[in-house]
Amino acid sequence: MKKIALFAIIALTVSCITATAQNKKNMKKVLFVVTSHDKLGDTGEKTGFWTEEFAAPYYELLDKGVTIDVATPLGGQPPIDPKSEDPSAATEDTKRFDADTELLAKLKNTKKLVDVKESDYDAVFYPGGHGPLWDLATDATSSALIEAFYTNNKPVAFVCHSPAVLKNVKVNGEFLVKGKKVTGFSNTEEAAVGLTDVVPFLLEDALQANGATYSKGADWHPYTVEDGLLITGQNPASSKLVAEKLLNQLNSKK
Repeated sequence: MKKIALFAIIALTVSCITATAQNKKNMKKVLFVVTSHDKLGDTGEKTGFWTEEFAAPYYELLDKGVTIDVATPLGGQPPIDPKSEDPSAATEDTKRFDADTELLAKLKNTKKLVDVKESDYDAVFYPGGHGPLWDLATDATSSALIEAFYTNNKPVAFVCHSPAVLKNVKVNGEFLVKGKKVTGFSNTEEAAVGLTDVVPFLLEDALQANGATYSKGADWHPYTVEDGLLITGQNPASSKLVAEKLLNQLNSKK
């Protein structure tokens, strides 16, 4: 009987170890790429990433068991757009973000973009804010990273201003967005915040110039577009929807 019990214990232990290893193998890992740019053109005002566009997707994925790393062009603490910290812009996700000491500590020590590898992740997500228009839109490392994810059949997701980082991304010599259905912060929304003449380029125009089929919903309302591996959202209100679509793609890949 003692031998039978011992064998049972051993079998159970092996089974638990195998199950744990399998669970780790099935766990998805997503890279968040965030701007390091903090100057809003020549206005003297600050910019950076928009809190809701980071927080809503972060928690949507984290709460479903996804592991998340954060990288920036310069490493370290990415700038937060001060307007996104205004109480009028607060959501349940941003309130959770403000109180999340573990996440805030992670943001102080983001990885440098040049040090991350596509092969370590299952997908990449770019939060918006005006910052990406100045740094990530012209960052060769970022462009190469997106190309690597896309060509290795991994989802690439963007929201609000972050589709700007697709500006110079090419696959097989053609702009990635050429012939693709996309959305992003619209010209009318840019005009509404009074920054049409401040930003280095208008996102809607840039996407269309590169051959994308751009569409939008009503200003400030949730609107997302999914075209194969490419997922885009129009504005801050679209952030969680983008994450949901990204999660669906991750769950469909075993």
